[in-house]
Amino acid sequence: MAIAVAVPAALLAACCFAVAAVLQQEAAATVPEKGSLRPELIRTLARRPRWLAGIALSAFSFVVQGAALAFGPLVLVLPLASTDLLFALPLIARRRRRTLTRRDVTGAVCTAGGVAAFLAVLPYSAGEGRPGLGDWLPLVAVVAACITVLVPVGLRASGRVRAGVYAAAAGLLFALLDALTKSAAGLFRDRGPAALGHWEPYALILVGGAGLLLAQSSFQAGSLAISLPLIDTIEPISAVLIGAAVFHERLATSGYLAVQILGAALAVTGIVILDKSPLVRA
Repeated sequence: MAIAVAVPAALLAACCFAVAAVLQQEAAATVPEKGSLRPELIRTLARRPRWLAGIALSAFSFVVQGAALAFGPLVLVLPLASTDLLFALPLIARRRRRTLTRRDVTGAVCTAGGVAAFLAVLPYSAGEGRPGLGDWLPLVAVVAACITVLVPVGLRASGRVRAGVYAAAAGLLFALLDALTKSAAGLFRDRGPAALGHWEPYALILVGGAGLLLAQSSFQAGSLAISLPLIDTIEPISAVLIGAAVFHERLATSGYLAVQILGAALAVTGIVILDKSPLVRA
């Protein structure tokens, strides 16, 4: 029953986020770079209906992904949720009145096949519903250190480099957000409104706000060809590692682990191929 809820919900979240990312990037790309990483960026975008529609859809996808994480482990949900680029590609093609090329199809097949191979040998493990504070502190410290290094680099750069650095930072924050979402979703599922007496729901707001600002700054600085593949690579890989290290979710063992590594490599290869697509780069 848990898998029957988690898998469709994760795929629906991926589809919704793909549409949301396209809408947000189209709006953010029209804002001058001087507003990057400033609250004024969000205030400016909030006056644009297209961006607001994208944010509303992102919020919906976040709720759906939270439902998936309430029933399934991070190592299952995040690889599925990271397939949003597969949904974004035909949408971009339709909006630009272009057809998918052989490269596009090859990249999509590699990504889908890699995710399928990774999940095919994944042993189901519920893991820990709510890790202790001692499990969270090292994780938060590592993510905070990475963000502290990446953000100044982005501030000194421009164009594609800035978009890439901000996307990498956003991917790390989104992975942390996924872990917090899983913990908070389990609390609400088991304790209802009493979950508001714990720290996780409030940490969601802080981490989510920071991730949103970095993602929008990345969308503003460059095309989805730069930002979305990086987020789609860093977020699921980091979330899977968090699932194994913090929630004690199981990955495959012995020879099956090699299948998972190859599957992950194939999926990343597919994302790289799609990144080179003229359709996406346009």
